[in-house]
Amino acid sequence: MGLYVEARIRAGIDDVWDRSQLPDRHQRWDLRFSEIDYLPCAPGEPQHFRYATRVLPLLTVDGTGVSAGERNRPDGTRTSALRFSSAHPLSLIEEGRGYWRYIPDGEELRFLTGYDYRPRWGRFGRVVDRLLFRPLMGWATAWSFDRLRLWCERGITPERSLCHALAELLVRIAAVVATAAVVPVAPVSVCAAAVLAVAAVALLLPPLPVTPAARRCLRRPPERAAGRSGSAAAPTALLATLEQS
Repeated sequence: MGLYVEARIRAGIDDVWDRSQLPDRHQRWDLRFSEIDYLPCAPGEPQHFRYATRVLPLLTVDGTGVSAGERNRPDGTRTSALRFSSAHPLSLIEEGRGYWRYIPDGEELRFLTGYDYRPRWGRFGRVVDRLLFRPLMGWATAWSFDRLRLWCERGITPERSLCHALAELLVRIAAVVATAAVVPVAPVSVCAAAVLAVAAVALLLPPLPVTPAARRCLRRPPERAAGRSGSAAAPTALLATLEQS
């Protein structure tokens, strides 16, 4: 099952396009990548690129990709597609493909992506991917999309929004720790109930408007949610169309 994420951004299509297509801007807001660099290519050839993710301070997992196609339609919609792969032995992703779509909708822009990949490491890799890695990738994509939205709409830089997110996380953790430190004088059952209640509030309380949040993004194509089929839900078909154009 492929991943889908959509954000509605009150910004011009050119701003969102530049901040998602230019490597030096893309890598600033996308939590999935630490580095994105264009590789040399001859004029007229598809654009190749290298991406890297810092897993640990001294460990970086990298891969390469190629822009499979771009399309500007008369209605103002833009689409780009890409293929990517990694030969790094620690990369769970062996190869994949995806697309970006930019759809003007009144005063907003629907910015969405759909992508899928093949995990390595055999059956073990498929289990890890299904239970842990794929949900994490979906969350990271949605969180990053909202981070981009804050940058485009409010002028909050990705670096600043990350500070907001870390500060808010620390406050929520501190509230739980403070509760656990204050209520031990009560019976064990009361103490446990109080800590669980505060933890639930800390987990479910909506983030501040200046803090990125994955929950603000759609995680299913509107066409699928309404029981209809649509191109946004089919990255493979879209890629095939782009590659033939």
